Order: sequence, then C-alpha cells, then structure tokens
Amino acid sequence: MAAAAKARASSMRRPAAIAVLVLGGGALWWAGGSGSHVTAGKVSLEASIVAGQKRTGANDPRLAGAHRFEDGGWIYVHLEGDPASIGFQHGYLLAPDIEDAFQAVSAGMMHESQRDWAFFRKAAHEMLWPKIDEEYQQELAGIVEGLRARTGSKLDVDDIVAMNAFEELPDYYVPWLNKQEKVAHAPDLKSPGNCSAFVATGTWTKDGKIVMAHNNWTSYANGERWRIVFDIVPKNGHTILMDGFPGVIASDDDFGINSDGLMVTETTITQFEGWDPAGKAEFVRARKALQYAGSIDEYTKIMLDGNNGGYANDWLLGDSKTGEIAQLELGLKAYKLWRTKDGAFAGSNWARDPEVIKADAPQFEPGNLETSPNARRLRWEELLKENKGKIEVNIAEKMLGDHVDSYHQKPETNERTLCGHVDSSPRGVEVWGWAPYFPGGAVQAKATDSSMTKEMKLVARVGHPCGENFLAKPFLAAHPEYAWQEPYLRDMKAGPWTEFHSGETAAPEKHQ
Repeated sequence: MAAAAKARASSMRRPAAIAVLVLGGGALWWAGGSGSHVTAGKVSLEASIVAGQKRTGANDPRLAGAHRFEDGGWIYVHLEGDPASIGFQHGYLLAPDIEDAFQAVSAGMMHESQRDWAFFRKAAHEMLWPKIDEEYQQELAGIVEGLRARTGSKLDVDDIVAMNAFEELPDYYVPWLNKQEKVAHAPDLKSPGNCSAFVATGTWTKDGKIVMAHNNWTSYANGERWRIVFDIVPKNGHTILMDGFPGVIASDDDFGINSDGLMVTETTITQFEGWDPAGKAEFVRARKALQYAGSIDEYTKIMLDGNNGGYANDWLLGDSKTGEIAQLELGLKAYKLWRTKDGAFAGSNWARDPEVIKADAPQFEPGNLETSPNARRLRWEELLKENKGKIEVNIAEKMLGDHVDSYHQKPETNERTLCGHVDSSPRGVEVWGWAPYFPGGAVQAKATDSSMTKEMKLVARVGHPCGENFLAKPFLAAHPEYAWQEPYLRDMKAGPWTEFHSGETAAPEKHQ
C-alpha cells in the first residue's frame, strides 16, 4: 500500500497543469500510409484550430466552468451545465483527440465489417438517432458544434453518433444484418470480449464495504486513446465520474460512479448473438443509467428499457449506501440479476446463466477452460478466494495486473491472463475473431471502494495494468500482417496509478 501511495503522490506532483487550449495528440488523417501526408494533415489541423480559436475561443459563455488537464497519462475533463453546453464543452476541449480517435475507430469499423463509412452513417441517422433521448441528442449535437468551433471539423452528428456506437454497430448490428440479408461471403464477425473485473463486499473485503475494479480489454489502436477521465455535472441527474473515450457520451468500457453512491462496471458476453433494430442504443442507456440511477433496481430498469442487444454485458454493480452488490447478465432474449450483501462477483467475458447462454450466446462453451474468458474466470476465483477478507483497492490494483495463466498454471503474458497481452499469443482469441498476435489486450485499469465513492474518487492507470509498455514499431516489424493499422497504432506506455476526484481543477498545489 505504501508503494502504491508513493506512486500516486509522485504522479500528482509531476504533471504540470495544461491550459484549456493546449492541443491533445493531433489527428491522423485518411492519407494513412504517407508520412508527408500525415505531416500535411497535422499542419492543416493546427491552422484550422487557430482559426477556430479566433472565431470563438475561450470567450464562449458555454465554456464557463469547463476545463481539462493531464495527469498520469490521463486527460481529465470537467463538464457542467445543460446537455447542449456539456456537449459543446466536450467537443471543444477534446477536439484534437476526437478527430484523432475518429480516424482510428472508423478505420477499424470499416476494416472489420467490410462496410464503408456511408453504411455506418446511414445506420446512425435512420436507426439509432430517432430513438435517442432528446437530452442526449442535444449533447451529441453540442459535441459537433464544439468540435467545429475549435478545429473547423467536417464531422457531423451522423459521424459522431456512429462513433458513439463503435462497440455496437460492427460487432452486433452488422452480423445480425448479414444473416437477415443472407450476405454472400460475409466476414465472420464475432461480438467482442472486453475486460476483466470484479466487485466484492461484506466478509470478502477488508472493511466489509464494497471494492470494485476493472481493466479494459480492446485493440491497442483504440485502447491507447481510451484515456479520458470525465467529471460531468449535469443540470439534471447525478454527478458522474467515469473513464471514457473522446467524443463518446458514455464510459463505453463502463467504469463509473455517481454522486448518489452507485458504482458500475461490466465485461462483455463472449459469442453473443442478436440485435433489435427497434431498440435504443446501448451507449445511450448506459449513460442514462449512470446519470439517473441511484440503486441497483433503478439501474436495471433503465438498461432494460429499449434494450437493443447492442454491446451485451455482465454488469457488476454496487450501492455504497447499502453495501449491496449485483451482477446483471443482460442478454437480449433473457437476463438474470444476482445480488448480495456478502460475496463477490467477477467478470471476464463469460456468461453464467443457462437461459442467457441458450437464448443469446448458444456457441459459448463454459467448460472450455483453454479459452480466454474461462481461463480468466478460474483465475478470478483463485484470487478472490486467496484474498477473502483482505480485499482493498491496492490489492485490486495487483489483481488487475495479474499474469498467471490458469490453464498452464504458471506466469505468462498472453490472452489467458487477467492483464491481457494478446500480441504475445500465437493462439490469439478465436472466440472474438482475434487472430494470432492481435495487437490487443488490457489497455488501462480503474478501481474504487465505498468510501472513495462517497467522496467521488477513483484510481486509474493508463496502459497495461501490470506496468509493461507496448511499442508499435517493433511489433509491426515482427507482424506485418497488421500493417494496415500502422497509421493508427501507437506506443502504449503504462502510467502510474493516479487518483482523481470530482471537482478537480488544475491547481498548482496538486501538480507541482
């Protein structure tokens, strides 16, 4: 614990406050392969940013109270006000990051699905947008307005909505549509397997209160960009503190707390099948639930309302007011809710309810202990039992960086460890469609407990939770089969565990 506290304190002293108008990472442009084109794109972007600042700049009243700074490799963004203002602040403060993230995300969506971007825009406009609550329509439109004010961006609402659905459209809607239309030679698309997580309470934790922890599994191209801490104070509903992705209104890997004491995370259901085109987008339901739910029952009700089957998850929930935790296995045709005030629930992309498996994930094999979801399930069981009665946040941090392969019963860095390194695996993860040495795995981690939640605090680490770095250039040299990712794949270096809380500013006393 002392070492972890020292690392956090050190990380808080090192970063300097970053002014609102300092640029993020810059954007990667469609030109892709040519270095000269990328350079030209960056010059053009910087010119448009300057022009945008002259047009509106920091004097726009909608930016009042909003700010950003960097700490421990994270970008902390404070947003407040009505939905349109929150959206404008989001778009403006993260404009370069959104432009950059859009290029990576859209390239991945098109490459994976073999559909062009016009297809995703059409789905966003005709299928998703009409069912989005007016509040979030205003926020999404505000993101576009803020983005254009800062950079002169050409992205519009359809682009941003499709980007918000980057976990839903290619991996859930497209395979469903391909079956409906009997598309010849369709790609073999599979729902993703994102994340390792647990929640524990009662006799399982050191103080008897809730501890929750989560690491995000995804492609490194997306994951290196998944480094925003959103502190949102909306006009209506609860204050939110969550990790997130530039331009997206929900956490999307789903780790967040709210000011009514609710604690939320999830892991996706492997080999899930199904989609309801008449339903409401998952990213909307997840954002709404974190903003408005104050209990496990309220969260469940919001997630069920308009369930479209997109981004189907095992939700791990905690109510810090009561000490109760729950697991909501949310399929489309079936769902199951478990809850307790003395126990632990874990997730690593495996479904556990027989009805959910039968109805929504019929290809999933719970008994296949060689595959990543089940191997990690066994490792969670081992670690939670070993640490029963001792679990606290610093132990959770170590669990998230664990490298024991339960199938081989020894330490390794591969697809079967809680801290995933699929780029090191000659097997890949077949059940997710990840080929051997796929550049993906655990890309960041977060943890909190009941006491921290009451103070609206969490700790987070960018990069592999174990602290190892991923370097893009040597990886691409060794694996030319992933050369298409070269314009988007960057070094993913691990930062220190860093504490964040709602209402932070870039105060000199914290960051010097």
